[in-house]
Amino acid sequence: MEFSSARVVVVGGGIIGASIAWRLAQRGHAVSILETGTLGAEASGASAGMLALGGELAPGGEVDQDTQLATLAVESRRLWPHFVHELSEVSGLTIDYQENGAVDLAYSNMEWSQLQKKAKAQRDFGIATQTLCADKVAELWPFVRTDSLAGGVFYPQDGVVNPNQVMAALKVACERSAVHIHEHTSVEGISIGAGSKVQIETAAQPFECEAAVIAAGAWSGLLPVTGTQALPASEPVKGHLVGFEMPDKWCQPIIRHGHIYIFQREGGYLVAGATSERVGFERSIQPAVARQVEDGAGFVLPVLRGRTPSHIWIGFRPKSNALHLGRWQDGPLYLAYGHYRNGILLAPVTGALLSTEIGAALG
Repeated sequence: MEFSSARVVVVGGGIIGASIAWRLAQRGHAVSILETGTLGAEASGASAGMLALGGELAPGGEVDQDTQLATLAVESRRLWPHFVHELSEVSGLTIDYQENGAVDLAYSNMEWSQLQKKAKAQRDFGIATQTLCADKVAELWPFVRTDSLAGGVFYPQDGVVNPNQVMAALKVACERSAVHIHEHTSVEGISIGAGSKVQIETAAQPFECEAAVIAAGAWSGLLPVTGTQALPASEPVKGHLVGFEMPDKWCQPIIRHGHIYIFQREGGYLVAGATSERVGFERSIQPAVARQVEDGAGFVLPVLRGRTPSHIWIGFRPKSNALHLGRWQDGPLYLAYGHYRNGILLAPVTGALLSTEIGAALG
């Protein structure tokens, strides 16, 4: 497929853009993905891959006032088992997907009070929670720190997925659905032309399409767009993560304390994260910052103390003033960015919503 034959162009090849492109192609639309680097190389590939309804996501947490986001999160979490199964069937690839739940821990009376308050708000919203005393936490997960442990809240619906394996499967699924993937292709300009056609400029060539989806993560709001109102701003929030090669399973389910989380892949590899740094697109790994994650993880899981991480990496979460999903200014542009911490979790529902809306508009 050449650029000129694509009816829809998706700008951005992370899990959001690839999911939308795949679902559109399944509806019979000719789709191209334009990706500056390689598919999944930015936030999607750097993500830990948590599918969290507990923690900071649901009502009582990070999005306490945003029930629309929480509703989308609950629906998308419901879609994940089928999403993984379908991707695996179509691609023939294995995806590490675990539904082991998560436990949030409190190590002071104040933390315990806050956790219980948050859990109540989440239960009222329909999210399953189980409040546990300190002795019960220690009985279920004997490797966590018990000194000063006040209690915990267990979220049985939380899970994890390997995002790199998801992206590998999505790439195959897109290719087998006739999505044309253009990697190393930077978009230099987007304009709305006569007849509401979208003109897209790249270093290779200009071309025209009927609809375009902006799904470039933290870079989305920086894209030069003319013929319509300026796009909502977006910015990167850098996060450091660390990984440990662990032969034994020390950490099931996900364990969280404050902004620190720890979990293990199916093969034992342990992931701990993450910091939140508003430093622009600064990519360097800062050992002192990574040690904050190591120290936080070692506090909760003492077996990690003194261990040297096998990997340290960073990623850029795509933050905006809101989650932007859908048609922009009644024109042929569609937005799919601002997912911030929740891009992996919200991928299935985003793909479903955008492909439905665009499909209805194109007929």
